[in-house]
Amino acid sequence: MSHLSVIAIAAEVSAGLRSAERIAADALAAIAAYDQVQAHAWICRPDPETVLAQARSVDQRIAAGEILPLAGVPFAIKDNIDVAGLPTTAACPAYAYEPAVTAHVVTRLLEAGAVLMGKTNLDQFATGLVGARSPYGAPQCVYNRDYISGGSSSGSAVAVAAGLVAFALGTDTAGSGRVPAAFNGLIGFKPTKGRWSTSGVVPACRTLDCVTVMTRTVADATLVDQVCAGFDPTDAYSRIAPATPQAPGQAFKFGVPRPDQLVFMGDDQAKAFYARAIARLTALGGRAVEVDIEPLLEAAKLLYSGPWVAERTAVIEDLLRHQPAAVHPTVRAILQGGFGISAVEAFKGIYALADHARAAERVWTAVDTLLLPTTPTIYRLREVLAEPFALNGALGYYTNFVNLLDMSAIAVPAGFRDNDTGFGVTLVGPAGQMTLYSPWPTAMRKSNPCLKSQLLISLVSRKR
Repeated sequence: MSHLSVIAIAAEVSAGLRSAERIAADALAAIAAYDQVQAHAWICRPDPETVLAQARSVDQRIAAGEILPLAGVPFAIKDNIDVAGLPTTAACPAYAYEPAVTAHVVTRLLEAGAVLMGKTNLDQFATGLVGARSPYGAPQCVYNRDYISGGSSSGSAVAVAAGLVAFALGTDTAGSGRVPAAFNGLIGFKPTKGRWSTSGVVPACRTLDCVTVMTRTVADATLVDQVCAGFDPTDAYSRIAPATPQAPGQAFKFGVPRPDQLVFMGDDQAKAFYARAIARLTALGGRAVEVDIEPLLEAAKLLYSGPWVAERTAVIEDLLRHQPAAVHPTVRAILQGGFGISAVEAFKGIYALADHARAAERVWTAVDTLLLPTTPTIYRLREVLAEPFALNGALGYYTNFVNLLDMSAIAVPAGFRDNDTGFGVTLVGPAGQMTLYSPWPTAMRKSNPCLKSQLLISLVSRKR
């Protein structure tokens, strides 16, 4: 599975070179084997015969002449996304329910011929960037399990990085799709809010949430975007996307933070990888321009130190009031804070965000895109368990503002540390800008020569 991309699998199944059933059987075997390593990457999976029946149906549709862009491609989804016939838990057993309707984006994927392998673990209620806030266990970085997987889309990142599925859906409110992608050497695409429907997704902050995808290649993420994007009239926050994605041109300027605004928490390798990424983008024809990201950083503070905490609280208000012990202690401590936020404070937060957004608009008059570290550093699992708040907060330094300020982003691998954990950079653009469709992320991905060798080394040396 790790040697075939989304595009390659779909092409082979469509051409009759391999059957969807054979690919599904291989995926089931890979999942069963990896259960000996990290079974807690998953929360729920269909029984094997159900998976194989899905695949046989794809083979029958191909034989009947249907054109299926994702024919036979095995995928996973984060367990805050609905699938009829499987429970949705959001990593909280007391919250679990049986949805009658499958989420809009999942329906589009199934219609395109993809085969669902199961639902993955997450930081409870998608509240966290660490992957360590779940009663189902804490997934770890695939390449060094002393370290966190990143979250909140933890299990989705593990499933792709371990070669169990070709792609996986996550969600991203504060970086939950980009952070785990970085730590596990993956592409993490977060579209503009509303480009992909969030109908059938348990909200974190409903006004900010995005469904995201993690893949091994930019081309794979592009194909998934082409299937998933589209207006959904049942989603109040869905937007009509332009018919032709707007990507920046060949000659471009990219923004980098002022030196005093760059934070790496003492991670010298991350600092060096970021410098190398700047050099790569410059070699592609870009010109680095220092920008002041203070308005972005100020906006980010509103997410967990402002009224948007109350938006998270609203999602599970009854559970917090009547069964607080059912909520993970760290998540509970965060979300209970929403009860103390008044309507007056909420409006003040809205006004403050509008001011920050207006100030942030100046960034796009100076540059076409921002090139940022995805995270300052990475932490060991034991470190995050010992200090669950401050370290989680540090990971969101470069990510928390993106959805608040209505930006799009794609996280790209940019190197592996000596401890085998991944470092990534993120290309951030204004709403509607589809950096995914520009040549930059693909070229940066290809110019990272350590990825393949590091993958092989990791699989051999870090089985803990």
